[in-house]
Amino acid sequence: QVQLVESGGGLVQAGDSLRLSCAASGRTFSSDTMGWFRQAPGRKRESVAAVMWSTITYYADSVKGRFTISRDNAKKMVYLQMEGLKPEDSAVYYCARGQVARDMSDEREYDSWGQGTQVTVSS
Repeated sequence: QVQLVESGGGLVQAGDSLRLSCAASGRTFSSDTMGWFRQAPGRKRESVAAVMWSTITYYADSVKGRFTISRDNAKKMVYLQMEGLKPEDSAVYYCARGQVARDMSDEREYDSWGQGTQVTVSS
């Protein structure tokens, strides 16, 4: 079983930057696909970014060019660097782990989830 704990959320202003961190514990990490998802009130959870091994990445169109996902396998950490934040980025952000076979953006491919960290961007 993999445990995931997110941190780094907070209240920022539009245009600011924020880095989310996700600490993983448990069994193997380096071969897992790690993803970030978010859910705003009244909306479905959506994929934000994902990284398979250390080289294959996925980004939602809404965050391309602004967000960067990275991982440190030795520390079992995954990060989401968020730049140029917008009010529409406000949501609870979740870290997830999976052995993705098809679609890195599909939450059904992930089987372990963190508790989430709130990001609020004021205009």
